[in-house]
Amino acid sequence: MKRKGVFLLLMMAMTLLLTSCWSKKELTDLAIVSAMGIDETKDGRFHLTLQIINPGNVAGGMQGGGGSQSPPITIYSASGDNIVEASRRASGRISRRLYYAHTNLVVVGERLARKEGLNTLIDGLDRDPEFRNTSTLVIAKNSSAADLVKTLTPVDKIPANKVLKTLEFTERKWGENVKTSLQEVMKSIESPGRGTVVSGFRLVGNAQQAQKLDNLQESAPAATLRASGIAVLKQGKLVDWLYGKPARGTVWILDKIQGTDINIDWAGKKEAIAYQTVRQKTSVSAQVKNGKPHISVHTRVEGDIGDMEVPVDITNPKVITKIEQSLRKEIKKELRVAIKRAQKNKTDILGFGEVVHRTRPNQFKKLKTEWNDVYFPKLDVDIAVEAYVRRAGLRNKSFLSGVKENQK
Repeated sequence: MKRKGVFLLLMMAMTLLLTSCWSKKELTDLAIVSAMGIDETKDGRFHLTLQIINPGNVAGGMQGGGGSQSPPITIYSASGDNIVEASRRASGRISRRLYYAHTNLVVVGERLARKEGLNTLIDGLDRDPEFRNTSTLVIAKNSSAADLVKTLTPVDKIPANKVLKTLEFTERKWGENVKTSLQEVMKSIESPGRGTVVSGFRLVGNAQQAQKLDNLQESAPAATLRASGIAVLKQGKLVDWLYGKPARGTVWILDKIQGTDINIDWAGKKEAIAYQTVRQKTSVSAQVKNGKPHISVHTRVEGDIGDMEVPVDITNPKVITKIEQSLRKEIKKELRVAIKRAQKNKTDILGFGEVVHRTRPNQFKKLKTEWNDVYFPKLDVDIAVEAYVRRAGLRNKSFLSGVKENQK
């Protein structure tokens, strides 16, 4: 009898410790936000544009009753004095609870990024326990964030996925963009003397046409989204855009290049040989001499020959050595251009200050207050590049060499 009483008491105690589904969320009660656009209104308020997924339309291939079609997303927007107020106002226009746990993309309008910067809006995003700080952040180039969020895209039914995948593959294959999360932006802004880089995206074509289903029914859409350069942020505010070699040189120094193509001149022909990188590694070191910081950048690259527009005997080791020397010169030039551009902007987006702080913390304490404006623009930087040709594709002898021999 005593054992039964103990057992009963134990069971009652366990029931008090058991939890229930107090935080359950029914799917039919949620509006899943895939992307968020943030702009500034004319009166200085925040304008929020939310890209909400229509699950039935995504799964059903945009099929509707009676032969009609419906888009895979729905757009809701609202304005407020801050992000929280704008979000609350938007909830009054939809019959479901806004759910931000799957928001993978945050788009900031160029006007807001230049005028107010990102500092004022990051706190609201980071403070929300439901919002993930691993979400990718991009800046709308020459347009509002609302225009980008509203754009319907082919292939990828959810437009947010289009932006994310484009950034991922252009970073992997070309190297003039960098996929940056909200968390990485926060760390860069908080880091002493550090600038921030964020990829840009732009709408190509008519903004009104981009929002129509007709845009998806063409083999060549009249309006689409495209990765567009790198935004340079100083103290959270947009100060410059980088394209081409300055952009790729910046990504290279940041050691975020995953793959790219380098063209070199040969036999009097411009960009005659295409070199595809396979492996690359960049390291940055720092020293302080007589109170002045000194930076050394070392890059090692391995890659393959991708294309030759002139006859080249790549079976000759001396020719390969000459190609490697040209590659080193070209890469070094890109890195130098990127450093000069950053110094001109007085914004250490390359992380040189972090290297000095990490290796010489005591000396950096004396430099950090004037790092961007005084020390970084006059910084001496040594650049060393190693470039190696490892393979030549499916053939060693150039096709053009064979054509030339047959014409003799």
